[in-house]
Amino acid sequence: MIFDLSLIADSIPKMLAGIGITFQLMALSAFLGLILAVILLLMRISGKWYLSWPAQVHIYVFRGTPILVQIFIIYYGFPQFEFIRESIFWPILREPFGCAVVALSLNTGAYVSEILRGGVLGVDRGVLEAGSALGLSARHKFIYLTTPIAARLALPAYSNDFISLMKATSLASTITLMDMTGIARTIVAQTFAPYEIFISLAIIYMVLTWGIQKTFGRIEKYLSRYVKP
Repeated sequence: MIFDLSLIADSIPKMLAGIGITFQLMALSAFLGLILAVILLLMRISGKWYLSWPAQVHIYVFRGTPILVQIFIIYYGFPQFEFIRESIFWPILREPFGCAVVALSLNTGAYVSEILRGGVLGVDRGVLEAGSALGLSARHKFIYLTTPIAARLALPAYSNDFISLMKATSLASTITLMDMTGIARTIVAQTFAPYEIFISLAIIYMVLTWGIQKTFGRIEKYLSRYVKP
């Protein structure tokens, strides 16, 4: 098999033109998903069934179904309901970008919530008992003791989820968004050269993954600077 290197060199800049949409999808979804994850976490550890059960249902549904199906349901299914078209959310849900952000946020929120819960459960009880001995309230122990330790414990798993989110943004091309994958699919339709184009796209995503891994590695090293190896 002979690869057309000139086609690759010509296509990579075109695909990189969609990196802005990829970064926007990733940043917005990660931010909104993290907020949702914290809310779901607080609901789950609240000890109140009427808060815990809705959170568990959300987590089960969005972890138990493919993200592509979720995107299709939100993009193709929601507009079928008149009450959604008449709601304040319609300006967001009528655009493919908004639908993609909503789907990605709901999905990553479910995963990150479980990651954060694992971090919270991983906090040594001795630390909390020491906080109680110092007279800290339950709220202060959660803010000043549990949260910093849980964040450090959850960071490695969260970095993996962040990378998964970055790769999941490529699915937005299935609802007409022209991110890097959307542009790549257009180039393939024009050139009939899928191997060169998709291998080049894979290399771009691998470079982005490497950058994300290095960034989170530095953050993890900084947060663990006082922890004995």
